[in-house]
Amino acid sequence: MSQQALGVALTIFGAAFAAAMAGIGSVFGISYPARAASGVLSEDPSKFGSVFLLVVLPGTQGFYGFVVAFLIIGKIAQVTTLEQGLQFLFASFPIAFAGLISAIYQGRVSAAGVNLVAKRAKEAIKGVILAAMVETYAVLGLLISFFLINAVKL
Repeated sequence: MSQQALGVALTIFGAAFAAAMAGIGSVFGISYPARAASGVLSEDPSKFGSVFLLVVLPGTQGFYGFVVAFLIIGKIAQVTTLEQGLQFLFASFPIAFAGLISAIYQGRVSAAGVNLVAKRAKEAIKGVILAAMVETYAVLGLLISFFLINAVKL
């Protein structure tokens, strides 16, 4: 297999890795507050608006992984060396790992926020703010991946 073919393969793997890992994190992350919200809504369906944002917040990491994958895919045609492919693969790591871990933990914080809404519906924004603090690290992973992708010399 040629150096270019290996580079392209690693680039494709990097794109897939970013999307898959961050997406997996979002799947797990959303499941925690969704389960808690189901219990709350079975008792009081009027709280849907208060718990909705808490349920969907951990899904943003999956979108961040998709954005990074899209940026990497846009560079595939320009990859000519194995080293470039490795650089794109490594550029996917920050959002892949930050997305995976932060989505799971954001889901746990969001589930606690849903429990807060169950007892004090007017305090929903506090739960959202606490969950959004975890989001910061996913955004940092997205930014580092973005900068690394743009640093690859093509």
